[in-house]
Amino acid sequence: MKKLLLILLCLISFALTNAQSNKDIAGVYIKRAKEAIETSINYKGALVQFEKALKYVDTITESDLATLASLIYYENHLYQETDKEKLDFLKKSETYNKQYFLLTTNKASEEYTNNLENLILIQETIEELEAKMKKEEDERIKKEKEHQKIDSLKMFWKKKSESLSLKVDSIYRFNANNVALYSKDGSFGVVDDMGRIIVEATDFKDAISSEGFILLKNKKEEASKIYCFNTNDKKGFLLPNVSEFNSLATHYGQVMLPRGNGRLVTYPNNSFEPMVYDLNVKKIVRISNETELLKTLKREDVIDKYNKDGEVKINKEWYDFGGHLGGRMHPLYFDGNHNVHSFLCSTNKKILSSDVGYEYVGAFYEEKFQAIKKGKVIWINQEGAKVSVAKDAYEKYVRDSKVVKLEGGKYQISRNNVIVMGDEELEKLGEFLRKNKDN
Repeated sequence: MKKLLLILLCLISFALTNAQSNKDIAGVYIKRAKEAIETSINYKGALVQFEKALKYVDTITESDLATLASLIYYENHLYQETDKEKLDFLKKSETYNKQYFLLTTNKASEEYTNNLENLILIQETIEELEAKMKKEEDERIKKEKEHQKIDSLKMFWKKKSESLSLKVDSIYRFNANNVALYSKDGSFGVVDDMGRIIVEATDFKDAISSEGFILLKNKKEEASKIYCFNTNDKKGFLLPNVSEFNSLATHYGQVMLPRGNGRLVTYPNNSFEPMVYDLNVKKIVRISNETELLKTLKREDVIDKYNKDGEVKINKEWYDFGGHLGGRMHPLYFDGNHNVHSFLCSTNKKILSSDVGYEYVGAFYEEKFQAIKKGKVIWINQEGAKVSVAKDAYEKYVRDSKVVKLEGGKYQISRNNVIVMGDEELEKLGEFLRKNKDN
């Protein structure tokens, strides 16, 4: 029992000694804190010293020390970088100030009055700072919501824009009737200037657009299927099978440019006559009375002779008479060869021979023929003389749709600065956001 009592006394003595020592050390730091304020108004330095003192005391039990702590934290809140850090210091200042009123009973003293005024100042500062922080937080939340809405609008616009895009390889120039060729995966189709696909690009691997007509061919060479789209009435149709023109023919051969009067000339294989087709009335055009025509040509001394087999004699040579291309131009075939030998200009009796390079002549329109000579396209008149290139009256597009190429192999049609596809429209992104962000 005596031994246990001795141990307990030793522990009490150590605790009292250690407590006394901690209090003394804290007192030194507190003194330094006061000196920092009194000698150089160094509140930052005072804070360093005071917080060192706090390591050696559990609670503040003296009213003047509570006043000092409140003052140190209040002054140091001004040096903090963020409002949150400033508020933390003000809250500590308030706590120490309230601690003062728990440690004093003399309400009539000047110190009491000063601390009361300081408490009011601290609390007002806290209210102002909290109001500022709340306003900033409200503004942050507002901006965040605005950003979220803008992001949502951008996503909506992107999806809508995607739906108004054409995934094609290329869109060619619109003509005067507001349509154009387009290509996709090696095939050709027709699209209008509002982004509507009129003819899907699936079966046709080559295309010709000229003077208001678009021809789609199933093959670039030796096409056996041709689809015509008339841009004047916006209607399309398949040309009759070439076998309807000539039972021995298997393809249309050379296909010339369709002309503004609707006439088209092709040169089917196994034939001694070009196929002349009227795209407006959808009929093969043949001479109604070949015998009467041949009589007229003989009477005019354009040919020397003709026979019942449709052969004509010119300059001592017999030819298969190949019909009429318009403009008094007649193809001539020679010695059973299905390739055109020459073209007879009946207006001046001139012969355009394959020996000098003439291969094909197209339909007559506005005083001109398209011709292919030595593999190159030229233009000639009724007398066979070379003339200037025929002007395509449908070439000039007058409306304001523009083809815009996007990334990823897509296109859009822009009209009046608005993306269009059929009856649907979409403003450009900036205008769309401006109109919808406040809704």
